Amino acid sequence: MDFKALLHQISQIYQKLSLKQKIVAGSSIVLVVAFLVFLTLYKSKSDSFAGYSVLFENISPSDSALIVDQLNKDGIKYKLANEGTILVPTSDVYKERIAVATLGIPKESKIGFEIFDKQEFGATDAEQRVKFQRALEGELARTIESLSSIQKATVRIAIPKESVFTERQALPTASIVVELKSGVSLNAKQIFGIKNLVAASVTNLSTENVKIVNQDGVALGDEDGEFDSDAIAQQIRYKREFENNYEQKIVNVLAPIVGGADKVVAKVNIDFDFDKKDTKSEVYDPNNVVRSESNIEEKRQGSSPNEVGGVPGAVSNIGPVQGLDDSTLKEQYNKSSQQTNYEISKKVTNVKGQFASINRVSAAVVIDGLYQSKKDKDGKPTGELEFAPLTKEQRESITNLIKQSIGYNQNRGDEVSLDNFEFKTGKDVSTGEKMDGFMNNYVMPFLPLLKYIFAALLLYIFYKKVIVPFMQKMLEETKEEEEQVQDDLEDIEVDAEDTLEKFKAARKKVEEQLGLSGEFNEDELKYDVLLEKMKTIVTERSEEISNLLQDMIKNDSDFNMRKEI
Repeated sequence: MDFKALLHQISQIYQKLSLKQKIVAGSSIVLVVAFLVFLTLYKSKSDSFAGYSVLFENISPSDSALIVDQLNKDGIKYKLANEGTILVPTSDVYKERIAVATLGIPKESKIGFEIFDKQEFGATDAEQRVKFQRALEGELARTIESLSSIQKATVRIAIPKESVFTERQALPTASIVVELKSGVSLNAKQIFGIKNLVAASVTNLSTENVKIVNQDGVALGDEDGEFDSDAIAQQIRYKREFENNYEQKIVNVLAPIVGGADKVVAKVNIDFDFDKKDTKSEVYDPNNVVRSESNIEEKRQGSSPNEVGGVPGAVSNIGPVQGLDDSTLKEQYNKSSQQTNYEISKKVTNVKGQFASINRVSAAVVIDGLYQSKKDKDGKPTGELEFAPLTKEQRESITNLIKQSIGYNQNRGDEVSLDNFEFKTGKDVSTGEKMDGFMNNYVMPFLPLLKYIFAALLLYIFYKKVIVPFMQKMLEETKEEEEQVQDDLEDIEVDAEDTLEKFKAARKKVEEQLGLSGEFNEDELKYDVLLEKMKTIVTERSEEISNLLQDMIKNDSDFNMRKEI
């Protein structure tokens, strides 16, 4: 193959294109080349991690440097995928993890109480307080990170200086930033537990002064602020705890019967009366008790003594004369009195109402049924299991167990609802496992090849849907232009012939009138007429005639070159 001739032909074809066609053709070539370059780079990037697995991820830069240094000493190849992620050959992953871990790498990025393992002489009290606060923050962060929902945690504690004035003493505060794992959220109990954990670790720190935010800056545990007061928030928590306790009781009772806790779903709603009522009662005992009793009795017989009195003088000072019987002065005197004091019995009773009282309990329970071996028409087991709903007696027995678990009270209006359905969890998991196995065995090995097939398919679609229609349109426009030029040339020839015929008729008429001989040169006259006509057309349509002449010259040059070849 003569590449020089091929390149020359391509060059000739390109020169024949108009400016618009050249721009489109160049753009198409650039797009195709860019697409191929992208595929090449993507392949090199994906292939660069082939055969490598993650050794450590999400580690600090200092730990990364230590791990890389150890890998270099061991002669292990490694690659850095992104910040904090180190990859090594898959066959060396577990061996290197153990080797690196024995050296204490990666080190804990958070400082705990191990900061006091080394005693420093001459350390001031202020330095010791700062170290203690750093150690306390690090230990709390480690403890919070041990929770299954937490990826990373940071704790900051603000401990005010002690004041000699108690009234001016400020309270400590704490702030916590938690980074949750993907797709995980903290519930109210977990948030409350974290607050209590931190509050219990710092003197005089209350849960109200502990604030928690997630990695997005959203405050956690402030749902109590949605209520009007702390009392309402306390009532909500009290209700949730009771309902969760009742639900757990139901699950614990039914789990051994139905085959596990995952086959029982229980929801309990408790209607509480939070109106706290204190009562005071006073009761008087009608059976009186004698507290004290007194009796007084006086008796006197005989005459009463004469009273001394009268006008002062000798007569009044002389007493009665003895021996004289004065019967008019005899007297008898009797007096008696009795007084009884009774004890007034009064009973005062103060009854302090409880925080909440239960008005009604409603429980809804859904359980999975039993499964038995499926049999064919002949009564032989097929090896498959089929759902067997509970019988009426079984439902009644389970309902009674639920009632006993929640302390069912018919007078209170309690309700218990029990339903039996076939759970789909087990089958869904089995289907998911089968799908994972299919992907790992039949799809993943051919994934690199599928990438190239997909890229080739995209390139083919781009060629068929974009490049081919565009080129066809451009060729049609070129063909139309050539046909237009050809039509113009034919029109010129027709006009010239018409003009010549008219000129011949006029000449004949003039010759007849003038009596001219036949020596008149018809070819010269025809040439002069065509020349004048061509001059007029060239003047009026100079651009089209110029393009036509260029094409004729190029075609003649191509013909001569092919002839030489």
